Amino acid sequence: MIFVSEEESAALITHELAFSAVRAALIAAASDDSRVFPAVLGRASDPGNTFSIKSGSTADITGLKVGSFWNRNPERGLPRHNSAIILLDQEVGRLRAVVEAGRVNAYRTAAADAVAADLLARPDAETLAIFGAGNQARHEVSALKRIRPIKRVFIVARNPSQAEAMVRQCREDGLEVALATPEEACRAADIIVTATPARAPLFEPEWVRPGTHVASMGSDAPGKQELPVGLFARARLFCDLPSQSITIGEFQHVRTQVEAGELILGQLGAALEGRIPGRTAADEITVFDSSGISIQDLYIGQMIVDRLL
Repeated sequence: MIFVSEEESAALITHELAFSAVRAALIAAASDDSRVFPAVLGRASDPGNTFSIKSGSTADITGLKVGSFWNRNPERGLPRHNSAIILLDQEVGRLRAVVEAGRVNAYRTAAADAVAADLLARPDAETLAIFGAGNQARHEVSALKRIRPIKRVFIVARNPSQAEAMVRQCREDGLEVALATPEEACRAADIIVTATPARAPLFEPEWVRPGTHVASMGSDAPGKQELPVGLFARARLFCDLPSQSITIGEFQHVRTQVEAGELILGQLGAALEGRIPGRTAADEITVFDSSGISIQDLYIGQMIVDRLL
């Protein structure tokens, strides 16, 4: 059995590796031989500490990811989020590899955003509005500026110290950056990304300009919501996995309309393969919901193991 420590996986992960792994995983998740099983959401003895278990398989990989959120970890000098990827031997079911993947998980999440934006955002998208200024939001900016000519970033955040730290990072990366209100950010943006734990919409649908690409990265549990449902009728809708997105993702709030066919929800992997269209016009609004699927974790875990070996 192979064990990869947090320090080893953090040293190996790059945005390039994450993009490659997640793109392949999203395509695999849209194939007939993939299986993604319902997420298990749990709580520790302290109800503020939560975890999730996401599992799945394809023709060549099987396993699960355990993601944890320990609310008071910053008081101990530790990150709130952590992750472990467990790969099983396809033949006999024994442990093949365990990968500690706290930092890897942030890269994986940002890579899903980048893969979707690479397909759905306009090629000339220069202005990014980002809701949230935590660790994940910073990774989102770094991943997106690899695949689009991002010049300006508007940050919408509630935590002043996090916001200022993110402003400094963006400036160090050569970006024009400013703190903004939700309306200011949305009205200026070519790409809008939400990376928060919100449980209510963060902006109004009429603030989104034609041609904008919108990505929700934070909705991954019942009750979470970042986007206004009024936006969906004006947009083309995509997600990583429809069955999960309408259960714990952003589209849980329009599940009835999706199941009735009133809203059409496309799977990103099918669009990446060209089986359904991506963006079809410069003035289209596109929406991507990333609820986070296990196959992404398994693919990136395998790439980490391959690189280590």
